[in-house]
Amino acid sequence: MREQKPTYRIMDLEISERPRERLARLGPQALNNAELIGILLRVGVEGENAVQMGQRILNNFGGIRGLHRATFDQVVQERGIGEAKASTIKAAIELGRRLSLEAPEDRPTIGSPADAAALVQFEMEALEKEHLRVILLDTRNHVMEIYEVYRGSLNASVVRVAEVFTPAVRRNAASLIVVHNHPSGDPTPSPEDINITRALVQAGKLLEIEVLDHVIIGQGRYTSLKERGLGFGN
Repeated sequence: MREQKPTYRIMDLEISERPRERLARLGPQALNNAELIGILLRVGVEGENAVQMGQRILNNFGGIRGLHRATFDQVVQERGIGEAKASTIKAAIELGRRLSLEAPEDRPTIGSPADAAALVQFEMEALEKEHLRVILLDTRNHVMEIYEVYRGSLNASVVRVAEVFTPAVRRNAASLIVVHNHPSGDPTPSPEDINITRALVQAGKLLEIEVLDHVIIGQGRYTSLKERGLGFGN
C-alpha cells in the first residue's frame, strides 16, 4: 500500500475545516489563533499545513504576545517564513494595536489604573527599551491623545518636565497619566521612578493639569504609583 503524503496545504483540508471558509461562515471570533495565523500564511511547508505551521510559530514564541515582542528578523528565521510572510504577520498585529485609537468616537474612557494599563499594555510590554508616554484626558476622562516623550533609561536628569506637559497645555487637557515600561518585565517602581513622579505631580499642580497616575508596564502586569502612594504625597 502506498504511504499517504502528509497534508501541508489548506486546500487539502475538508472544506468545512478550512479556516477561510469557517471565518466566512462563523466569523473570525470562531477561529483559534493558529487558524487566524494560518489564513495569513496561506500555505504551509512540507509536513505542515498553514494552521499547523501557525501553531508551531505560536508555540515557539510563547503565544501572540511573544510573537508581538519578537523582532522582524526573529520571525523571518522560522522555518517556512520569509520576509513576505513575516511582514504580513507583523502588519496584522500592528493593525490590531491601532484599531482602538483609530476613530475619535471610539476612544476609551479611563476610570482606573487598569484601564490605563490595558490601553498600552499590548504594545509597551514588547518594547526592548524604556519608553515614557503620556495619556492626555479631557474633563470626562476620555482619551484625547497618547504621545511619546522619551525612550532610553529613565532618570530625573533626562526627563524634562516641559516635554511632558507641552502637548497637554497645547491640547488644553484636563489631566494626564504618565506610563512607562520596564523591559525586564518587573513593574516594581525604582527610586528614580518615584522621583520623576514627584516632580511631575508638583509641576501639574502649578499648571493646573492634574497628574492622575504614573503606571509602570511589565510583562503581563503593571504597577500604579498612585495606588501605592509613591510620589503623590503632600
